[in-house]
Amino acid sequence: MIEPGQLLWLGSIAIMLLVLVVLLEVHRINYRRENEEMFGSAEFDEKIQSFQFTPKETRTLEKLVRASHYENKDAVINSSSLFEAAVTNFYDFRNVFTVRDETLHAVEVLREKMNFTASNPLTIISSTRQWNIGNRIDFFLGGGKTMKHSEITRRDEKEWCISYDGSCGPHSQFLGKQIHVRWTRPDDAVYSAELQVRSYTNKELVLEHSSKLEKKQLRRWVREVVDFPVEASFSDGTVQKGLLYDLSAGGISIGLPVEVDGGTKISIRFTLPSFGEENVEIEILRCLGHKNPKYPDYFTLTASFVGTFGWTQERVLQYIFEANKKKKWGKMT
Repeated sequence: MIEPGQLLWLGSIAIMLLVLVVLLEVHRINYRRENEEMFGSAEFDEKIQSFQFTPKETRTLEKLVRASHYENKDAVINSSSLFEAAVTNFYDFRNVFTVRDETLHAVEVLREKMNFTASNPLTIISSTRQWNIGNRIDFFLGGGKTMKHSEITRRDEKEWCISYDGSCGPHSQFLGKQIHVRWTRPDDAVYSAELQVRSYTNKELVLEHSSKLEKKQLRRWVREVVDFPVEASFSDGTVQKGLLYDLSAGGISIGLPVEVDGGTKISIRFTLPSFGEENVEIEILRCLGHKNPKYPDYFTLTASFVGTFGWTQERVLQYIFEANKKKKWGKMT
């Protein structure tokens, strides 16, 4: 009969053997990734020539590939999101603040040469490192109650800076705090993130980078131009009357006599023809100013539906379908 002490000893040996097998497998995988030829190597070599990368840039790109989990070597060249994921993984593993400056510079140049920055309208945005100096930024202070308009003044691989004039308190009070930052990419989406203030200057707040961005599409759905009266109710109890300019299952464009900051949530009420009254909550994305020449006294606001709007979404989709069908038949007759 096996004694308890022997069982414990045998169990310990089994665990150590299991750990050893895991470590050997990890070592084998890492060795293969660092030394063996990966899939897509020929395509990788061909593509880097077309970009005219320097030897340093090529070595840096290979480091990113080797540090990633991709099987294909050319994956980081084919997709901006895969490139940024590899960059983030590399920086997290190495600690971006200990990476040599020449390597950081090489990563930045790689991004620019492959046109993976926000300047390219076809690029998928997945990291604040893709945003550009001069981009307009909104950020929220005081628990999100106060919004400030700003712009990106500096940016490198370690951190980036936005302008701040001190009008909402001294720069020092935000040190180490989280602030909500939002950037609107025209004809694409609103990107936002909660970021820590790392340091500050007399005119700037210095922020950490993030690859965890919340994205709200601006034009996910087909939109139908309309001209419906709308009533908007604000959290302070005030009510404003205006017009619904266009409508989709994901959001709207609305005209109101007052300017409303992005991020504000309001309730709107309007009548959808053939379906009756709709009462839903929306979040303002952007204020475009007095954009509609038919209604010069109204501010044009883009917004997305939030909260519970499933039934409204279904009815809006059906309304748009019927409206487009009527237009189609009208052209045929």
